[in-house]
Amino acid sequence: MHGLLGLPVDAIDFKALLAKMDEAAAKRRPFLISTPNVNFLIKSHSSDSFRSSILLSDLCLVDGMPLIWIAKLLRVPIRERVAGSDLFGRLKARTGSQLRVFLLGGTGDLVERVGQKLNAQQCGLECVGVLNPGFGSVEELSSPDIIAQINESGADLLAVFLNAEKAQAWLLLNHDRLTVPIRAQFGATINFEAGTIQRAPPLLRSTGFEWLWRIKEEPYLWRRYWADGKALLQILLSCVLPLAIAAWVTRRQVQFAICPSEHDDGVKLELSGSATADAVEALLPYVQRAIEDRNRLIVDLGAVEYADGRFFGVLVEAKKQLARRGVSLTITGVSPRLRRLFRLNRFEFLLSDR
Repeated sequence: MHGLLGLPVDAIDFKALLAKMDEAAAKRRPFLISTPNVNFLIKSHSSDSFRSSILLSDLCLVDGMPLIWIAKLLRVPIRERVAGSDLFGRLKARTGSQLRVFLLGGTGDLVERVGQKLNAQQCGLECVGVLNPGFGSVEELSSPDIIAQINESGADLLAVFLNAEKAQAWLLLNHDRLTVPIRAQFGATINFEAGTIQRAPPLLRSTGFEWLWRIKEEPYLWRRYWADGKALLQILLSCVLPLAIAAWVTRRQVQFAICPSEHDDGVKLELSGSATADAVEALLPYVQRAIEDRNRLIVDLGAVEYADGRFFGVLVEAKKQLARRGVSLTITGVSPRLRRLFRLNRFEFLLSDR
């Protein structure tokens, strides 16, 4: 996992992703997938609850060419766009294995039509249930009857077709009530699958101009793209550009070192040097041990001179895994210079448990 402007992102390709989904389905364990795009990024900076739904995901797939470009600029090794629509298509195209899917959301009878289409094709997805719950609040869409209908379907995959904010809030609220192992928000995929909206040609998708096609198909979206575009430009100027300059200036890497010690009810790790991707792998065994032993983890950054996206990704994953076990991650000794890096990378929220 890596950190990208406040979001956790996983450098994973479709082959590895499908293998992880098959494993989760076989073990029937909760496996939440999020697909951050520019809209996700903007919303995560203004909504703590929306950000939390992404941070708690088991996998975060980069869906959006602007994020791919930003990742390359910040040396985050995301090479492949893994869009929700592409994932749905890959699952359909599989012949060696099949996942049972429950379709939730959409408008009108779209989920019924897509469910029938899937079963008529004898593809890699077998539809075992559909439900359009309407336009109620997240709480109204979380009634015992709705949850029971989903759980009783025996599905392996719950495909949610609500707007991003509502879908993420719904998945977070019902995380412990759902028994369907794999959960993901697929957004406009339902429209593409039903044929009510045509998806952009591959060339436009690969060059980052899919938004122009979406506006052609759904003119009302121009307001969202206009607002997101302005917010993205501000982020590029205020965060991405300074980070890119800092990465270029800090080309001389200071050796990374870890000094572990026992501390009250937990473990303290004193770090020093440059916490970059080629060095922080050495940190993982200490973090994993703290997670397994359910120990509070204190990370002292007093002697850290520089940190990159991989290091922020490690901190985010550690915080999530420790929280699931009822213990905390505490970060101390943050210098003004390092605090600025946390702020520019949009991970200053990690310092709130100090």
